Amino acid sequence: MFEVAGLVAPLFSLIILGYLAGRIKKLPLEGLAWLNFFVIYVALPAMFFQYLSKIPISEFAAFKFIAVTTTTTLYVFVLCFVIAILRSRKQIGEAAIQGFAGAYGNIGYMGPPLAIAAFGPAAIVPAALIFVFDNTMHFILAPAIMAMRDNKHRSIIHLIGKILKNIFTHPFIIATIVGIGAAAINFKSPEPIDKILSMLAGAAAPCALFTMGVTAALRPLKTVPIELSWLVPAKLILHPALIYIALEIFGPFDPIFTKTAIIIAALPAATNVFILAQQYNTWQERASSAVVVSTLLSMITVTVTLYFLR
Repeated sequence: MFEVAGLVAPLFSLIILGYLAGRIKKLPLEGLAWLNFFVIYVALPAMFFQYLSKIPISEFAAFKFIAVTTTTTLYVFVLCFVIAILRSRKQIGEAAIQGFAGAYGNIGYMGPPLAIAAFGPAAIVPAALIFVFDNTMHFILAPAIMAMRDNKHRSIIHLIGKILKNIFTHPFIIATIVGIGAAAINFKSPEPIDKILSMLAGAAAPCALFTMGVTAALRPLKTVPIELSWLVPAKLILHPALIYIALEIFGPFDPIFTKTAIIIAALPAATNVFILAQQYNTWQERASSAVVVSTLLSMITVTVTLYFLR
């Protein structure tokens, strides 16, 4: 347990440092804009490309693994969505955000850094595959469900175009596609470019985790909604448990793939849950609470999960 604690402590310490900085030096939230841009559009894409481009192309043909993990995450979303629908008297928008709070983990900021720290560079392949296909699923679900809520009679072509734009303009997905393409043609970056990519990749995790902490500090909890009593356990406990069961039933899979999928499923709700709530103007304050509370509790649950995996 001490070994595992030593592994995750540096990562969560960066979140805590960001949180303390945000509480002590109360700069406006807008001040994070350029740091967020650097993390999302520069540092993390560089890390994805650098790792993926150096991996044999055969390792990406994990179609069964993708199907199992993505479908299981969809089940968790549907379960949380249905519970929310039954409780909120068919408020589709709120139910959708609650579904994301229970199933949409922080697979961008925390996923790759934690998986690589725990299981080595080989974990970047399953981490990237889960990221691409889980995000694709969420990018499809969000506009489709919200279109039902708004009852806008737009053409199906308009909706499909919006979904495809969300998918293929996301910098992580672009970097993953380019990285896999580079691996397919055995492309090797020139040494100066490789050094730049290494510097950016090294900055990705510290900046992303520090930003998470600052964001949590600048969105203080006003109330803890009752919905979190099942949404947080669904995200931190049920999701990784179902991923483990599904991979055991439909396996066997490479142990690194299995462990990476479980630890990524155990991550807290993504900041994107709050962004979606803002975008669609529904369940905003409670979505922020879901992100903050699940992130704080994940310091315990992720450590325990990693202990059992190792």
